[in-house]
Amino acid sequence: MLVILLLLSVTIGGPFLLISASGPLLQHWFSRAHPTLSPYRLYALSNFGSLLGLLSYPFWVEPHLSLGTQTLLWSAGYVLYALMTTWGAIQLFRLPTKIISSANSTSPPAERPPFFNKLLMILLSACGSLVLLASTNQICRDVAVIPFLWVFPLSLYLLSFILCFDHPRWYHRGFWTPFLFVSLSFVVFLLGHDYGEEELNLSLQIVLYSAALFGCCMVCHGELVRLKPPTTYLTSFYLMIALGGALGGLFVNLVAPVLFNGYWEFHAGLIATVVLLGICVFHSPDHCPSVTIRVLATVLWMGWIGLLITFLWAHIQEQQVSSILTQRNFYGVLRVYEEDMDTPYASRSLYHGRISHGAQFLNPPLRSRPRTYYGPDSGISWAIRHHPHQLHGQNLAEHDSPRPFNVGIIGLGVGTIAAFSRPGDSYRFYEIDPDVVEIATTHFTYLGEGQGKQQVILGDGRISLEREFRNHERQQFDVLAIDAFSSDAIPIHLLTKEAFALYWEHLNNEGILAVNISNRHLDLSPVVRVLARELGKEAVWIEDLGEDWDEENNDNEREFPGTYGNDWLLVTSNQSFLHAPEVVDRIEPWPTNTPREILWTDDYSNLFEVISH
Repeated sequence: MLVILLLLSVTIGGPFLLISASGPLLQHWFSRAHPTLSPYRLYALSNFGSLLGLLSYPFWVEPHLSLGTQTLLWSAGYVLYALMTTWGAIQLFRLPTKIISSANSTSPPAERPPFFNKLLMILLSACGSLVLLASTNQICRDVAVIPFLWVFPLSLYLLSFILCFDHPRWYHRGFWTPFLFVSLSFVVFLLGHDYGEEELNLSLQIVLYSAALFGCCMVCHGELVRLKPPTTYLTSFYLMIALGGALGGLFVNLVAPVLFNGYWEFHAGLIATVVLLGICVFHSPDHCPSVTIRVLATVLWMGWIGLLITFLWAHIQEQQVSSILTQRNFYGVLRVYEEDMDTPYASRSLYHGRISHGAQFLNPPLRSRPRTYYGPDSGISWAIRHHPHQLHGQNLAEHDSPRPFNVGIIGLGVGTIAAFSRPGDSYRFYEIDPDVVEIATTHFTYLGEGQGKQQVILGDGRISLEREFRNHERQQFDVLAIDAFSSDAIPIHLLTKEAFALYWEHLNNEGILAVNISNRHLDLSPVVRVLARELGKEAVWIEDLGEDWDEENNDNEREFPGTYGNDWLLVTSNQSFLHAPEVVDRIEPWPTNTPREILWTDDYSNLFEVISH
């Protein structure tokens, strides 16, 4: 985390800080030049511009412009922005001083905002930022791992700023308080069915979580606008908003991972919104109901908070009870579950959010069987077990001083691929998350019971391979598996032309590159096919239907229990492997003879091209 913060500080930190700080400054200039007009609507316009930029980038900028072109245009835009700001400053200082002085003299002295109001401004801004980030984590990691889904929560966050700062008519407590109550009630209902046997409709979940986010943001920002001071204190008001937003972000990214072992800041944000709403209502100067109404409102408010805390705490406890281990770090929340403990199929699974990162049966002889996406009929299984070097038995012929079968894997999971190892083999795993390494070695036995040599290299797989290449340490893999998943998709930097060229620096001439493209939302097959063609290789598709493949035969016992449907693409120029009859029988035909021309490089990629329809 610290390294990323330092990198951002020395690259875009300075320009970002200057642009962010200039917004309140320009509005202050506007209030000086036009003292009779309110500058607060300009904040709505600036957020509208942010919303346009947010929506235009994934839909227009990224699909059409390379990173180099984007950098040039951004630099030019930054220079243009600086020139326009300078021009605005010159125009302001050209105004006759007597005009500004006379306008100020006709206005009554502005009352300084009390300290409690300033504190509320900070807390409301922090709460909105907290709910945004926590809701985005909840939706994108635990509900649906869909590319660009994070754009939708951020758009709602900006929209709430636009509406609240545009005009007071958009925020009315009589509407948004019931809206918040109803939306939070639905969220509590959703959390109560978290990881249930019958999962609710995905679109419905996203809509309900988004409604709660929007309700919280409208309440926080609507109450924030009600507290806005006279324009004399405009810059300090925006300072409170910026400070609160930063504190909310710091809490989610730095404090919450230390305090919580799950994404419980989402729960805290919902409760904080209700608490702050009540404080703002009772603190309002126009709040003068009778004693009876005040007591009734207080009881209802406290009851609402109590019920919310009760249900959300029950959800946290349920999550803790259903898992034997929960760990959280920069890369997310990892949970280890145990199932069917009183049956021969007792098993242990590792989950990152909703995505399974491996599982293992606990009882022999099933314990040594590869599960999930690595069953005997999976692409990685065929790449390893049917590699000509394996079939010829060279790694088992001790009298010939054989060369060991050498396998590399980017992405450890629970180490399932080690189940394919044989005596004399070498399996080298690259894993970026240290907690995954700890869990794989302490709660699962694939690595410990795997035959041959098992080695885990901690760090980003591509960076590690680049470092080894610079140090003249070419691994000469027979098989290299690309199986690193960020949520539900392989990170883009592992699927570029430069990355594939690097892989072949570490694969021997007869090597096989196995890419796990199993995914619910992305079709990565065109990307891999084009990359294979660019490097003069051939790509074939191995599909495994998993444990459900024989259900039509009504078998009582499945041959390969515990395997999931999966798709692997094998990239190679090894003709002996490609033309082996048993391999030919397993190859799936491509949907089209010619792949879509999608070539990703380190300078250009576009996820919209591969979203499944």
